[in-house]
Amino acid sequence: MESFAIRGGHELFGDVTISGAKNAAVAIIPAALLSDEVVRIENVPNISDVSLIIQILDSMGAGIKMINKNTIEIDPRSVKYQAVPDELASCFRASYYLIGIMLGKFKKAEVAMPGGCNFGVRPIDLHIKGFEMLGAKVETIKGMVCASADKLVGASIYMDNVSVGATINIMLAAVLARGLTIIENAAKEPHIVDLANFLNSMGADVRGAGTDVIKIRGVEKLHGCTYSIIPDQIEAGTYMVAAAACGGDVLVKNVIPKHLESISAKLEEAGAEIIEYDDAVRVTRFKPLTRCNVKTMPHPGFPTDMQPQMAVLLSVASGTSILSEGVWDNRFQYVGQLLRMGADIQVDGKIAVIEGVNHLTGVKVKATDLRAGAAMIIAGLIAVGETVVEDIQYIDRGYEDVCEKFSMLGADIKRIVTNDVETMSDAG
Repeated sequence: MESFAIRGGHELFGDVTISGAKNAAVAIIPAALLSDEVVRIENVPNISDVSLIIQILDSMGAGIKMINKNTIEIDPRSVKYQAVPDELASCFRASYYLIGIMLGKFKKAEVAMPGGCNFGVRPIDLHIKGFEMLGAKVETIKGMVCASADKLVGASIYMDNVSVGATINIMLAAVLARGLTIIENAAKEPHIVDLANFLNSMGADVRGAGTDVIKIRGVEKLHGCTYSIIPDQIEAGTYMVAAAACGGDVLVKNVIPKHLESISAKLEEAGAEIIEYDDAVRVTRFKPLTRCNVKTMPHPGFPTDMQPQMAVLLSVASGTSILSEGVWDNRFQYVGQLLRMGADIQVDGKIAVIEGVNHLTGVKVKATDLRAGAAMIIAGLIAVGETVVEDIQYIDRGYEDVCEKFSMLGADIKRIVTNDVETMSDAG
């Protein structure tokens, strides 16, 4: 197993280029199966979640051609219906998009229950409700979600709760259904808009993505296209928070600044200065960090996927900050790791009270999930001494070249083999 070894105390300077959006890629890449022709996808992030979805498509018979590490061609014409095995699907959450895709393409699907980060129950009841309203019969048998339909027919579907995954899955099932599907109380995240744009590039008729009402008029078939995935909002936000937490001057390139507005607003409140350009944001911070309150909410609110990173910054900001989690029930599992580093945080249900301390101290910590892992990197970067972050397989799920990108900004971070941990202090 590998770990990250970090020596903290360095300000960050320079520029960093953001990769394609993980949350868009894991929906867009499998959605290529809905086409009857070759699809070329660009700006694909080189991360383990993408590797997994490509393995699944390959196992289903899709022709996969890697043009380069960030561009892929998918030929779906030889894909045959089959169940998606547990050993692949159980590794990450986005595997459940294959239910909607296969239901749309083959009118049947059999996919293992999704896995991924373990910070709360991931019910798919809203997904199932949507599929059933489109005319499918859905049941769970021995951990497999089994769906089938003679035909899918458009329907008006009201989402009881705002759900990104269910919104995407219903979109995927509905693009080849007969008639009009209306999703009300739909999620509005940037990657939902990106998926809609991709589907429309293949000939779908999806309107209203980015609002709370999405209308999908089913089409007979979809054709090939070339499409570039949007930049990753959460990766960008992670480097923005890191720059603000460490201090310095960092230009975060290849971003859509509008997607980052809620993050920028809180960083400015905490003492950073943000300058927006057409496709970049500059983050500088040379004065002390100050407290602020943050509540995570569905888009366009502050993203839940940025909550752990922001907690690290607030842990060394003067004063008392309140961090409220408005999306997940159990997303503070990482707090125990920060307490080991000297943070002063008390958690009560979905609220964390953070009393700023003078500094964190480097110790051995674990990445409890993807975004908590990113937070541990930031904690190591600001800590006094040496930090070792273990279980970095979670981080590799969503961050491309994270070691290299932080190193280019002046951070002292390296990837090590776990059995090197005991001797790393002697390595200089």
